Amino acid sequence: MAELAPNLVIVTLAVSDLDRSIAFYRGLGWEQRGDRSQDIVWFRTSGSWLGLFGADELAADAGLAATELPPFRGITLAVNLPSEADVDEAFDTVRALGADIVKAPVRADWGGYSGYFADPDGHVWELCFNPGFPLDEHGRIDIE
Repeated sequence: MAELAPNLVIVTLAVSDLDRSIAFYRGLGWEQRGDRSQDIVWFRTSGSWLGLFGADELAADAGLAATELPPFRGITLAVNLPSEADVDEAFDTVRALGADIVKAPVRADWGGYSGYFADPDGHVWELCFNPGFPLDEHGRIDIE
């Protein structure tokens, strides 16, 4: 049996209003690829891609029924930032874009500083400074 390479390259989020979600992620300053004429719109991240796809269309593509989603879906997405001040500044940005602040940033017992917000479709993101995971020149971390 062939091994499956651990190469996560795309995370696709189901969204209820593609235009609203495009505006939100562009408001974060993320680089958009593709245009609204496509069924999926892409945003470049430091080591992968974030896709935004209409919720009904994504469910159909996966062969699943579209259902109402709970507030917590058993997954969070994280963006590590270089400092506590950067986390606070990022929270100011997401707050101004209308994100739901799930948990304001706090110092954590593991030595970092983080908080959580939900995007317009309830996808939960962590914004974090972790001194044990320094960022390289490309904004990526290495976990030893």
